[in-house]
Amino acid sequence: MIVFFNPRSNESGKPVLPMSVLSLAAVLEGKHDYSIVDGNLLDQPLGAVRSHFDNGAQILAVTVMPGRQVRQAIEISRKIKEEYPAVVIVWGGYFPTMHPKVAISAPYVDYIFRGHSEIPFVALVDAIISGSKHRNQAGLSWCDPENAEIHNNPEGPVPDLNTLPDYPYHRIEMEPYMIETFLGSRTIPHHASYGCPFKCNFCGVVNMVDGRYSGQDADCLERAMVQLVDKYGANAIQFFDNNFFVSESRTVRICERLKPFGVSWWAFARVDTLMNYSDKTWELMRDSGLKMAYLGAEAGSDEILARMNKGGRQSADQTLAIAERMKQFDIIPEMSFVLGNPPNPASDIENTFRFIRRIKAMNPVTEIVLYLYTPVPLAGDLYALAQSSGFKFPETVEEWTEDYWLEIAERTTVDLPWLTSSVRRKIGNFQKVLQAAYPTETDPQLKGIRRRVLSMAGMWRYRLHFYSAPLDLMIMNRLLPHRRPEVAGF
Repeated sequence: MIVFFNPRSNESGKPVLPMSVLSLAAVLEGKHDYSIVDGNLLDQPLGAVRSHFDNGAQILAVTVMPGRQVRQAIEISRKIKEEYPAVVIVWGGYFPTMHPKVAISAPYVDYIFRGHSEIPFVALVDAIISGSKHRNQAGLSWCDPENAEIHNNPEGPVPDLNTLPDYPYHRIEMEPYMIETFLGSRTIPHHASYGCPFKCNFCGVVNMVDGRYSGQDADCLERAMVQLVDKYGANAIQFFDNNFFVSESRTVRICERLKPFGVSWWAFARVDTLMNYSDKTWELMRDSGLKMAYLGAEAGSDEILARMNKGGRQSADQTLAIAERMKQFDIIPEMSFVLGNPPNPASDIENTFRFIRRIKAMNPVTEIVLYLYTPVPLAGDLYALAQSSGFKFPETVEEWTEDYWLEIAERTTVDLPWLTSSVRRKIGNFQKVLQAAYPTETDPQLKGIRRRVLSMAGMWRYRLHFYSAPLDLMIMNRLLPHRRPEVAGF
């Protein structure tokens, strides 16, 4: 038996459908027995994992994202290896893909997979269970116990989603994953594509796919919707694809299939891609239930966009234009910005603040999500500048469990070598004023008089460009609790 373990991924324990585990389980269906243990649903998952190895399970497969999942992945893997030394432990996901040497050097990890690994994983399981010593599976890394030499097989292609089996939803309890969001009372995520054809040099997706992409066709997606909507009662879908809207013709086919289901939906997009869509396609997206699209605006400067490897395709003018265009079709833009980029973070944030104000003037309901730039191990100007400022990733997996590195992984730290205390304060103060003046549209509890009072409290500051010492808004946030995405420490 194979035990799939999904470590706890957030502080609250909020359950998120473990799609990475389901994608691997799907290819094992009918070939090998398996069980799925989700650390987000259990206070003490070790007991649930241990019970399977008491009954003879042979392989522990752990999906590991940078951040909180590393902590529980270490805890469970170490305990299982101590108690059941013969068990083979395999890690996969973004963390071992981005930091393979660190991950495979952990004494309780036998193998890691880099990149997407559905087909290679099945081959490894077959080899382990049959006793074969062949370790030629694509993307596999392991450490030779005799000489400590690390072996890294070349990564394979991103799998064609249309050739992979459907998720085995029947192997888990689906009800805990149906959550209430602004989209609907029973919201569930889905992956309709893998990868992204672009190579932004601040984005960990590049490590995972290196510009490769595979999109689920409309027939496959419709089959998934029948399961999620008709069988399990979902009324809203969050497409957690890295880049949902790569092809306009595919988007059209998908929207035509989505429309009869009557669901609301949300997805990730690129500004320049959506700007090239026709009005007819925009109308179809709206009519099919698209309520909001998450757009990587990232910066209000073409120079910084170019440094991020977005320039030449995406421009600041396009970001302003997409905000105006989405207003026309009553679809909310949700725009992310990466602040504090080296080498001149103070100038960067001032420029971004001015740019955000232009967006809000054009389309006031635009959601603004602020991140601090935190490095990812990719070639390019940003990472090189971070390294020149003294930034260095941990050399052991245990270091990644420290609070500082957890915040780095989750892009919530304010303690970065190139950020001064003054810059940190400016970001925090601007964020508080912006979020009060323009409360989020995604908080169903913030309506009517509560919303108007909060907006009035922040708007006078916003209009006067007066962001300093917003103690009044800190008090207001306590009196009127509401959803607001924040950078930790502000």
